[in-house]
Amino acid sequence: MRIPLMFLNVFVLSVGVLHAQAPDHPTLPLGSRAPDFSLPGVDGRTYSLKDFAGAKVLAVIFTCDHCPTAQAYEDRIKRLVKEYSSRGVAFVAINPNNPAAVRLDELGYTDLDDTFESMKIRAADRRFNFPYLDDGPTESVARLYGPVATPHVFLFDGGRRLRFQGRIDDSEREELAKNFDTRNALEALLAGREPAVKETMVFGCSIKWAEKAGSNRQWMVKVHGEPVTLETADSAALRELRAGKSGKIRVVNVWATWCGPCVAEFDDLMETNLRFRHRDFELVTVAAQFPDEKERVLKFLQRHHASTRNLLFGVNDKYSLMAALDPEWTGAIPHTIVFGTDGEVLYRQTGELDFLALRRAVVPALNALAPWGGLSPVR
Repeated sequence: MRIPLMFLNVFVLSVGVLHAQAPDHPTLPLGSRAPDFSLPGVDGRTYSLKDFAGAKVLAVIFTCDHCPTAQAYEDRIKRLVKEYSSRGVAFVAINPNNPAAVRLDELGYTDLDDTFESMKIRAADRRFNFPYLDDGPTESVARLYGPVATPHVFLFDGGRRLRFQGRIDDSEREELAKNFDTRNALEALLAGREPAVKETMVFGCSIKWAEKAGSNRQWMVKVHGEPVTLETADSAALRELRAGKSGKIRVVNVWATWCGPCVAEFDDLMETNLRFRHRDFELVTVAAQFPDEKERVLKFLQRHHASTRNLLFGVNDKYSLMAALDPEWTGAIPHTIVFGTDGEVLYRQTGELDFLALRRAVVPALNALAPWGGLSPVR
């Protein structure tokens, strides 16, 4: 299909495909005044344009937690803030994404989603030196600015007229960057000159507009229709599970239908699977119940749409099976282990899971196996 030229000014990467800027979310034209806003920051304050009134230049950067491209630029944004704040440039970052519009499989490269609570964690962990504001629930500010991807930079002069919009530089991998468009535009504006480059293409994750929530729900309906199976496993099968050799990062969760904490966290466990299963990842559930309870276990798995690999203790001697899976396990459930590709234990938790800690064990291991665009290959 031929795309009208009027929509070809900026592009965005989304699930590996380039898309034109949507006509119902136009990008703010050069020369426009900065639209005002009133948004909550992760520091507990509410920010608007007047909070940056004294700045010679205002940089508004639309970014987020989950996008791997946005993550690749976090340190570069921090360095820009450190270098240019003393020269009269104010920086503010805004998350434009509606959390309900982010599919779980779009969270496969991150420990955090785009909710306000997760934004607070990211800002604290990465020691952001700039205000980080949330526009996700209404996207009222994003609709005025029209960002295309994360990150997307808008630079305004002292009169708050838009003088530059586009990328920070031309490569997610910092060592490959050659054109430093935002930095060059800042230097020009501080010197009273017109930026040589006023607009650029933008590369990153598409903005998760609220209207995408419908397709997200359709995807969940499809996922919930996937078949659910249950196999019995003996000691040899569990030793093989522990040994790895699959080329994947493997999460093994031991649980039971009568275990309150196991049941309470099971849906979150299934969400973890949906986050990462398109990568080199496998989630295996192991029901620590007797073989004659198979029907009860299967019905539970079906109710919770567990289209994972599901195992059931295949013999009545539970202790032999426990020793085969994890000799260090004391026997309490739930019990969760993350195995590397050679069977090494990357994470172990007996009792209720800390899912943030679990993701922080899984994501680096996955990235080491198959780096995304912003990471240099492991040599």
